[in-house]
Amino acid sequence: MVQAVELQVIAGGGIAGSLDEIATLFERASGHKIVIRYGTMPELIKMATSGVPFDLGVVPQDVWKDPAARAQVALGPTPDVARVGIGVAVRAGAPKPDISTAEALRATLLKAQSIASIPASATGTALAGIYEQLGITGEMKAKTKAQGAPKEIVAAVADGEAELAVFLLNVLIDPRLEIVGPFPAQLQREVVYAAALATNSKQPEAAKAFLAYLRSAAAIAVIKAKGMNPG
Repeated sequence: MVQAVELQVIAGGGIAGSLDEIATLFERASGHKIVIRYGTMPELIKMATSGVPFDLGVVPQDVWKDPAARAQVALGPTPDVARVGIGVAVRAGAPKPDISTAEALRATLLKAQSIASIPASATGTALAGIYEQLGITGEMKAKTKAQGAPKEIVAAVADGEAELAVFLLNVLIDPRLEIVGPFPAQLQREVVYAAALATNSKQPEAAKAFLAYLRSAAAIAVIKAKGMNPG
């Protein structure tokens, strides 16, 4: 019998729906307990570099591009776990605007009174590049109602505090919203979640086992069911 341990995991908020369910399945199969702390990209970099113990990170790739964060995890590849594109949603029952082309999306974004998103996130970084490409950086900065977590984006639009939700498509799957669609292909930028083992992990074997489970058939089924793509 393998002795049950507690694994400390840091993860991006956009993968919470999938990761919570996968963690529950892994706990049942292994007997280990998983504690997950979610955060935005700046928060995750701070978690990784502040000395707070963690065993595994499942975070946007950009986090591991930060030299200080990368220094806290094992050398070698950081396997991709899941990926998802950016889209637009409105409150359930509201008219759906046209975002079928780059020009249509640009017009819709400029027409919107307010947009709920998380600028301080990997998605926010991707959106900043898209807005720059569309030439609407200043306008979007003025319209964006910054939220602290993915669930707050959904609530802001559902409650009428913002007109559009612009974020990862899997986050926008909620009965209170209706997804308008993904960004046009020529503008789309996926956020990829990559895993890495902490060099100072107190439970390296269990962390390796969970990392392997994240790429198992059971985990892939959950990732797909939650509106993401595996790997």
